[in-house]
Amino acid sequence: MSLSANLPRQLGLPFPHEPDFSATDFLAAPANEAARRWLDNPENWPSGRLALFGEADVGKTHLLQLWARRQRAARFRGPALAGMAPAIGCQGGVTIDDADLVADEPALLHLMNACAEAGVPVLLAGRAPPSRWKVRLPDLASRLRAIAAVEVEPPDDELLRCLLAKLLADRQLAVSQPVQAFLLARLPRTAAALVETSFRLDRLALATGGRVTLRLAAHVVAGFDDKAEDESLVSVGDGAKLL
Repeated sequence: MSLSANLPRQLGLPFPHEPDFSATDFLAAPANEAARRWLDNPENWPSGRLALFGEADVGKTHLLQLWARRQRAARFRGPALAGMAPAIGCQGGVTIDDADLVADEPALLHLMNACAEAGVPVLLAGRAPPSRWKVRLPDLASRLRAIAAVEVEPPDDELLRCLLAKLLADRQLAVSQPVQAFLLARLPRTAAALVETSFRLDRLALATGGRVTLRLAAHVVAGFDDKAEDESLVSVGDGAKLL
């Protein structure tokens, strides 16, 4: 009998997992070294603007949070940015996460212009460099093309290993080294896959009332290739962010 047959039709949900964006929780690695160097010297940003880009869950949000805390900067999110967001009182800087997903383009243009007039540094983050963001406003497109951009690169083998161990520890999942090695050898080599894996293991361990075994890990790995698994392993999205 397969493991799927032993699972309840409705899985119990784990307690909400809040990401930790503290400095001690950040995993410094070659993949994010260039970004860290740029963030240490905002006075050298061309026109006072910088953009971080990279695939999902490589640590862009964590880097933004650390910089914002250090600078005492105001924090915005692209999808929620609307109207004439004031730059007054944001002398330490402004961060805009998911800036490539902004819905109100005039709001982003206004905020960038206001920061430029006030001499306030602006840090943005998105999946691609700003020069490739799809925007309609010519003035905004022109400003985005002029922004210096640095990539937060995909994790290497060592960072993936540390990342998986951290994600499991964050969820208080006791997983043996052989099982972790099994997962790393078979999962997609992306940070997002490890985030999803820790979430699925948490749900399955709660549903089965047991520990994370090799069999349970194999079930999760199979779910990345088998679309049929999606019915029993539906991700509810707990807002987890990596690094």
